[in-house]
Amino acid sequence: MNAAVNELRPDLALIAGWITPGARVLDLGCGDGALLAHLAEQRGARGYGLEIDPANVAACVARGVNVIQADLDDGLRDFETGSFDYVLLTQTLQALQRPDEAIEEILRVGRTAIVTFPNFGHWRVRLALMNGRMPVTKTLSSAWYDTPNIHLCTVADFEALCAVRGWQVHERRLLNRAHREGWTIRLAPSLFAEVALYQLHGRVGG
Repeated sequence: MNAAVNELRPDLALIAGWITPGARVLDLGCGDGALLAHLAEQRGARGYGLEIDPANVAACVARGVNVIQADLDDGLRDFETGSFDYVLLTQTLQALQRPDEAIEEILRVGRTAIVTFPNFGHWRVRLALMNGRMPVTKTLSSAWYDTPNIHLCTVADFEALCAVRGWQVHERRLLNRAHREGWTIRLAPSLFAEVALYQLHGRVGG
């Protein structure tokens, strides 16, 4: 693995490995643009980031990343159907007003959606709830009163939504807090995974 990949968070490095060379990419909630900059340099990818935070927008510009300051809850109506090969939504799904509608739009403008989120079914979360407290973990680090998360879900919830909407799960990776896989996750995915990564395609014939 080269030095550029090592600069990425492990989950973002995994996502980078899913992107084909020369792909058109839209990164929703792109943060400081690190992933898009890496994809441009290492994969020859072309595309845009959408980001609402002014400091992150400035960081994207400094990296040479094409960025649009926008609120994801306003939708993707300015983008034409099939505009991108990949649309990325990393660790942002749970902060959206209507995550289901967001994924529908993502699969309209992109051939492939890559969606990641914290798994609310993890055993640490369950233990905190059994003790009568809202959980605070490495992947859910905010207290209940200042969290941006409004629609948390479990791995089972997300896969049930995919089945109902007819979205095809092309690939799934479930990781622990160190962004690694392991036998406990393979044994009981919803109980031991803390971070879930999905590669989705739209309905067959949709």
